[in-house]
Amino acid sequence: MDVLPYSVFFADGGLSLLKTYPLYPLYPLVSLVRVQASLPSLHDNTADIDRLKSVVAEALPKELRGCSVHIPFACMAKIAASFRTAGFRGCVLLQYEADRLVLVEFFAKAPELLPALALDLGSTHLEASLLDLLTGKTLARSTSLNRQVEYGTDILTRIHFAAQQEAGRNGLEVLQDAVILSIHELLDQLCREVEIRPQDVLATAISGNTTMVHLLLGLNPQHICREPYIPLINAPDPFLAREIGLKLHEQATVRVLPGKGSYFGGDLIAGILATGLDQAEKTSMLIDVGTNAEVVMGNSEWLIACAGAAGPALEGGVARMGMRASSGAVEHVAIDHERWQLSWRSIGDSPPAGLCGSGLIDLVAELYLARIVDLRGKFQATFPGQSAVHKRFVEERLLAMDGDGEQVFLVVAAGEAGNAEPVVLSQLDLDAMMRSKAAMYAILVTLTGQVGVEFSELARIAVAGAFGKHINPRQAITLGMLPDLPLSTFEPVGNSSLRGAEMLLLDHTAFERSQEIARKITYIELNVNQEFMIRFSGSRFIPHTDPGLFPSVPSFLGHK
Repeated sequence: MDVLPYSVFFADGGLSLLKTYPLYPLYPLVSLVRVQASLPSLHDNTADIDRLKSVVAEALPKELRGCSVHIPFACMAKIAASFRTAGFRGCVLLQYEADRLVLVEFFAKAPELLPALALDLGSTHLEASLLDLLTGKTLARSTSLNRQVEYGTDILTRIHFAAQQEAGRNGLEVLQDAVILSIHELLDQLCREVEIRPQDVLATAISGNTTMVHLLLGLNPQHICREPYIPLINAPDPFLAREIGLKLHEQATVRVLPGKGSYFGGDLIAGILATGLDQAEKTSMLIDVGTNAEVVMGNSEWLIACAGAAGPALEGGVARMGMRASSGAVEHVAIDHERWQLSWRSIGDSPPAGLCGSGLIDLVAELYLARIVDLRGKFQATFPGQSAVHKRFVEERLLAMDGDGEQVFLVVAAGEAGNAEPVVLSQLDLDAMMRSKAAMYAILVTLTGQVGVEFSELARIAVAGAFGKHINPRQAITLGMLPDLPLSTFEPVGNSSLRGAEMLLLDHTAFERSQEIARKITYIELNVNQEFMIRFSGSRFIPHTDPGLFPSVPSFLGHK
């Protein structure tokens, strides 16, 4: 049996998985196996299918010994005919399940590619990569809008919509059809780049939060947002893509990463896989900020996790000028304290349209250090000792009034760098930011407090997603959003949700490992946690009610 094991690497920046990935041959979820069987004769009357299964089983490498070989009834006639026509030699396509190998196709000649789809099922955007399971290489990668946003921009709205009727149809069916259409559009785009058909895609692995998985599978999500917050399922068993309407290979298998609860889904389990947190010797932490702030901490012996609403103001859900980290979002802001000039940078150098999370964090931290914003997150009419700053900002109309008579801070004037509307920060935006940053720190303190771990004991803090890619940890520390630790502690890891899905395709043992991770995690429900609420109140100051927790951050005592 000729099966090509390989080492896996990812080239999109961030954490190197090679530091934690197991040092043994990797066999992907779908493998191509070369076989040659003896010809039938009067002295060997073994049936064709039995002959094929036997020759595959006998040649399995030691890592796969003990797995039985199964051929689905739907494939049996076609495989038998192809095997005989090819003279009982060629290549078989095997899918790996927990304790067996599923033989789904026979080729007289080996195909050049074994395409498989890894999908990060986001509530607003989908991100996917098309992999070649023969080599482990990424063939194409792209993102697209999740069409479910037409029926609700947030998860809660979609849960409510799922229970309604839309043009005589069940809302849940409408939402499922919308996300399936979105996946097909993204898949078509990827396949065009590689010049293959969607029907050539042999498997898919999907990572998403608990609600998104329910909507994809057509499962009622109503109980996710109602106490005691119990979903219909956390760990779906493998199934065929065509069972939910995905138009891939007729026997393409689907693996959905398991979740742990209503607010801790497979996207976080994927992140644990990608960062190797479950295999680490030293205690580390993973932070992923999106619709919610989801945090997991632990090592190879234990894992503890929680999730809370700290994300919306950072990704555009609350702040008026907030937006996701996409083209045109102001991602970096700085104030020159010598010349008192403000500079900014937008993603893709596109005309600025708003502030993403990192830009918002930078801006508020800079305003605090310039004493334009006080420790409560309030704009100041005067800045003690900084009259020149105030004069400059007023003269340049950076501190102005909007159409409703509310004071705002002008970040980018209308027409500057080609933008149509000004980018401003209002007091309402500041208030939302203060709540989000307080929730973020309170989540971290609550989690570490559950197991008696000090922040200083953490070997590293992996920060996932666009939040991790664009954030300046120094500015987040200034605000009191992240703990005051050496900057080398913080490590951006990119889209760990997508990476985890890729690992399910590239290593047939990863799905079982993901299930073990889900069983291993202790999940803390913050909705009913009194310690979290107490710590949240204490965190609604810059950097904190107790400035001693942030020794590196200037404390302006008298700054009201």
